Amino acid sequence: MTNNVVGFQESPARAETSLSDAQESSIRRVANDLHRLNEAIQKAVENGVTVELMRASRFHGENGAYGDQMIPIITR
Repeated sequence: MTNNVVGFQESPARAETSLSDAQESSIRRVANDLHRLNEAIQKAVENGVTVELMRASRFHGENGAYGDQMIPIITR
């Protein structure tokens, strides 16, 4: 399966399982938003603050999937 998201690779155990269009779209959105977040963190660091990300909670879907939700810890 071809994946156009830079830096994303499927785990070997799931490589043969194809993703739905909705799943592919969700992964692209997370990757794009993460790229923007990384740019914002870099800008904040260049402006003199330290930024750490910490898991605030874990969101569980009804289908057994889950995702970590993050909060920033900012230090001047």
